[in-house]
Amino acid sequence: MIKVSNLHKSYDGLAILKGVNLEVAKGEIVSIVGASGAGKTTLLQILGTLDQADSGVIEINNADITLLKGNKLAKYRNKHIGFIFQFHQLLPEFNAIENVCMPAWIGGASRSISEKNAKELLDYLGLNNRFTHKPNALSGGEQQRVAVARALINNPSIILADEPSGNLDSKSAEELHHLFFKLRSEMNQTFVIVTHNLNLAAQSDRQLTIKDGVILN
Repeated sequence: MIKVSNLHKSYDGLAILKGVNLEVAKGEIVSIVGASGAGKTTLLQILGTLDQADSGVIEINNADITLLKGNKLAKYRNKHIGFIFQFHQLLPEFNAIENVCMPAWIGGASRSISEKNAKELLDYLGLNNRFTHKPNALSGGEQQRVAVARALINNPSIILADEPSGNLDSKSAEELHHLFFKLRSEMNQTFVIVTHNLNLAAQSDRQLTIKDGVILN
């Protein structure tokens, strides 16, 4: 489903990625671990089309996304890629439903359909009594589940998660990890997760280590 070939990226002459190769199957949960500065987040940002590689090929569902530019790239990202970040990135002035709906609205979906789908996702994630709560009225674990619902709203091909449990207490982190596997089991969702949490990494289908800009295993 995902195939990365010979990916290179440098910043100000410093090589960060030095020929990364990676394949991920549909419905697979892959964790990427490594020391700070090894290139984990850079790789995730390039996979998510938030940054551009200097060279190499990224195929998702047999489409070479490195060929997409401008509005076509933005539309592809909105439809096919879901993001979960360490610090939630929820908009504080909007409630849970509105935060979840944002990618759908950006993609042109109607308000009524978007809100219906958002409520179904929030209910599925155990937040049916938090629809109208703003982020500051939610716990850290609840905020992250809202972020998961937001990542799922457009039924993406893949979810990219950057330290998704890094800002959670151990109980909330474990609940989030179980949720990922539930989503894989029930929705056949594909995850690529950058993490320092060795428990999550060990539970994944595959744990890959990036070191000095290349994936070792």
